[in-house]
Amino acid sequence: MLKTIVTLFRGAAFRAEEEFADRSALLILDQQIRDSAAAIERAKRALAVAIAQDEAEGKRLETTLARIADLEERAVAALGGGSDELATEAAEAIAVMEADRDAIREARATFAREIAGLKTTVRRSGQRLAELERGRRIALAAESVRRLKSGHGFASPSGATALADAEATLRRLRARQAEEAGADTAYETLDADPAGIAEKLEAAGFGQRTRPTAASVLERLKQKTSAAAA
Repeated sequence: MLKTIVTLFRGAAFRAEEEFADRSALLILDQQIRDSAAAIERAKRALAVAIAQDEAEGKRLETTLARIADLEERAVAALGGGSDELATEAAEAIAVMEADRDAIREARATFAREIAGLKTTVRRSGQRLAELERGRRIALAAESVRRLKSGHGFASPSGATALADAEATLRRLRARQAEEAGADTAYETLDADPAGIAEKLEAAGFGQRTRPTAASVLERLKQKTSAAAA
């Protein structure tokens, strides 16, 4: 009899330990998911700041290009009027601004590649987080069913109630999965980069060219020189 009682207590202790470990695993998973979600949110904010800074550099580039064009026009006029000294000063200023222009373009090209990589990382992390959340809900539903089987049995009234609760949980799970699938689709559209696609098409020779080439710049300078000579 004593042996039976000891065995019974050992079995009860083992079951309690197993249930505690399972409950702890779900709690740990919940916290890990929250930590991951917070990290992704911080990455999104940092990415937004980086994009804003890149746009500011783009505006600075536009201003520099406008100043270069204005000085070139004035320098050509000075050459035509015989003011070589003023034209030389303008040429020196243009050289400085063109160096700044080239530096901005190079920095923006590097920045664009980094931003594209960050977008991909954030998008994939979001997808992994959504998968974790779905898996967590499935694990929770499975745990509810396991407790139903081991705790009351399907035949008892309490077991029937627990079964109904598990079915309701599963329905909520499926509804939330449908919502998550829709959210995933909407999230992926945030990473679309129409400007990047347009640049790829332009580089391949499709559509009107928006960036100057060496040939176009040379032709422009020849036209200015011819106009000044005329």
